[in-house]
Amino acid sequence: MTGGHPGLAGGPVYLDYNATTPVDPRVAEAMLPHLTAFFGNPSSGHSYGTEPRQALTGAHAQVAALIGARADEIVFTSSGSEADLLAVRGAVLASGRRHVFTQVTEHPAVLETCRALERLHRVRVTGLPVDGDGLVEPSALAEALDEETALVSVMAANNETGALQPIPELAALAHEYRALFHCDAAQAAGKIPLDVTALGVDLLTVVGHKMYAPKGAAALYVRDGVRLEPVVYGGGQERGLRAGTENVALAVALGTAARIAAGELADGAALEIAALRDDLHRRLAAALPGRVQLNGPEEDRLPNTLNVSVDGTLGHELLAAAPEIAASTGSACHSGSHTPSPVLTAMGLDPARALGALRLSLGRWTTPADIETAAAALTRAAAAH
Repeated sequence: MTGGHPGLAGGPVYLDYNATTPVDPRVAEAMLPHLTAFFGNPSSGHSYGTEPRQALTGAHAQVAALIGARADEIVFTSSGSEADLLAVRGAVLASGRRHVFTQVTEHPAVLETCRALERLHRVRVTGLPVDGDGLVEPSALAEALDEETALVSVMAANNETGALQPIPELAALAHEYRALFHCDAAQAAGKIPLDVTALGVDLLTVVGHKMYAPKGAAALYVRDGVRLEPVVYGGGQERGLRAGTENVALAVALGTAARIAAGELADGAALEIAALRDDLHRRLAAALPGRVQLNGPEEDRLPNTLNVSVDGTLGHELLAAAPEIAASTGSACHSGSHTPSPVLTAMGLDPARALGALRLSLGRWTTPADIETAAAALTRAAAAH
């Protein structure tokens, strides 16, 4: 891991990396020339288009390398939500079939796209249930698939618990019915090794601001031969699926972030993060005996994610009483009233436990001292409740 990040200096311990990540200074440095000197349109035939065009080509290759794809299978988008829209809407409208599967704990970007397809195109949507660890049981999909299935969309890793879904098994089942499989890997990309061939997916979403690139940079892997209805119509950029003059600076940022992440994965950074995560869990459990409950799977989860409930507390009150850290809960606040996380509720957690949940997500600049500070702050806050 690298040295400290200037955006974190002097602030509370940042444990909300699953919400967004600081931009890596190396990423900012790589994109800067494309905001200043290299301003040309990459589609231009003259010399001002040369450098942007070459940079765009390189960025496609860097993102592809992170997930085991080919450069020409990467489509840049403005966000993970747009990439999910292109995948889900695009696959259904291009297929002629009218049945989509997802899971009840999927990200709203997919769930709301499915609801729009229901409303506007009379598509039938089936939400697969999850077990107590938040995992989809492949047999539930196998029993429900039919010849009208256009697409199955299941995320690689849950954004709240870090639960890792059995993507290869689910994708193989979808393919038995000649349906496409989309995987939103926003939380997983850069944190665990991903290979689109081993996963068996046809479409996969990668999001820049979850892996130390700026917001507004994302990509969709589209397996060669897969037909999609475009999400933006126009001049034919990005394989004709997402028209508009490309934002080369953001593409370079995402490509650079992907290259750095691939290097860190090869160097075992995930093991270091997991060790810090487990140290935080141990400290909390030791200081609050019998009160700390892990939400989600113990093994099959992201190395950086710890979701725990502390008995007798409300997550939002605990964080308010521990200003030394910046983290999140899965609950939503509506007019001052908090409701349990839909993810934890779908897993079968009772409301009290769900409302007591904390999502503590670590990242590139988390240190052992941060873990010590966070554990002490949360322990003090919990002891007062």
